Amino acid sequence: MVAKIIIGKSLCGALRYNENKVLEGKAELILASGFAGDIERMNFNQKMHRFQNLLMLKPKVRTNTLHISLNFDASEKLSNETLQRIALTYMDKIGFGDQPFIAYRHYDAGHDHIHVVTTNIKADGNRIDLHNIGANQSEKARKDIEEEFGLVKAQGKKHKPEPSIKAIGIDKVVYGKLPTKRAISNTVNSVIASYKFTSLAELNAVLKQFNVCADRGSEESQMFQKKGLMYSLLDVSGNKVGVPIKSSSLYTKPMLPWLEKQFAKHEQHRLQFKLPLKRTIDQVLSIKPADKTAFRAALKVQGVAAIFRIGVNGQPFGITYVDHKNKTVFNGSDLGKAYSAKGILSTVNTKDTAQKASNALPLSTQNMQTPTKPINSKALDLESIQSAHLGPGLLDSLLKEQYDQSGQPARKKKRKKIRI
Repeated sequence: MVAKIIIGKSLCGALRYNENKVLEGKAELILASGFAGDIERMNFNQKMHRFQNLLMLKPKVRTNTLHISLNFDASEKLSNETLQRIALTYMDKIGFGDQPFIAYRHYDAGHDHIHVVTTNIKADGNRIDLHNIGANQSEKARKDIEEEFGLVKAQGKKHKPEPSIKAIGIDKVVYGKLPTKRAISNTVNSVIASYKFTSLAELNAVLKQFNVCADRGSEESQMFQKKGLMYSLLDVSGNKVGVPIKSSSLYTKPMLPWLEKQFAKHEQHRLQFKLPLKRTIDQVLSIKPADKTAFRAALKVQGVAAIFRIGVNGQPFGITYVDHKNKTVFNGSDLGKAYSAKGILSTVNTKDTAQKASNALPLSTQNMQTPTKPINSKALDLESIQSAHLGPGLLDSLLKEQYDQSGQPARKKKRKKIRI
């Protein structure tokens, strides 16, 4: 079992994320602890009201939300009853057994997993300390639960869960069924919570993998001057569709000033994944891909997207790598010259260039201009004989008699007239 805890400042957003998944048919509510009445008959506002009563006891505490996901090995097929027992045991072991919480079973990945939403504000107005809760309480609880329920142990086994988010199919975004705001919110929130990026361009490199983009507008616009930010859906061609959504209207408030603070944090946090990415690229280059298309396809198999940035002249001027395994983004120049667009293209095109050169005709037969005079019939006869019976070298030597080294018709020597 793998446990992941996201500590946040918007319980409303965490709850809405899971409720939206239920509406989309990708999740179901399987457990509600600390709620009076029939939870299945409660609407979103009624569920939120239960948490809001606790949050009001400590309004100055901004970090008041825990969004936990418990992920199980793909080989394990667990019943709702077992997942309920695991959720209750886990929450009790990390010190949240007396807190109200809701557990949802999600069906949007290839492995069983549940999401749990709760708050650290207690009924007496005090708060539960969240410092190192993942490394301390959660890790111990994970190991105990693996033993108690006979689960596949995460330690010593490479757990490979399916991606937590998938590319949005624009044709599936039906207004009223899956509103634009909900589609954007789900993707943006998942990306900014998981990936490490150090600029808006790098963030967009990830978002565009899921048909979403962040836009500041033109430099002359008021939105750009005031550091505003809008999020839009993209179609399969990369064009914006639907109504753009203000960053301030999304529950995590992923506005530019907040994102800029994350850029600095991610700069250090992503360093540990720099060398593994370089090794992956080296491994792909070792198979000598024929061109950039083959290079990108080979990297994609390794879970890395290589995005070439194209200039106005239609030529690549840069490259960005999105490592979906380690959830990091790097520009080629950050990794070194050999991993820049120029370095990659010079490497992958070597084989292709050599192949083209070997298939090319000799210089004497390339780019020939139409002779001012037609080749005489004897030359044509020699050519036909050469093509049918003789080696290629002879034809070259015969044609060289017709053309000089520059490819221009050779000048015939004038015969000296003999005066009688």
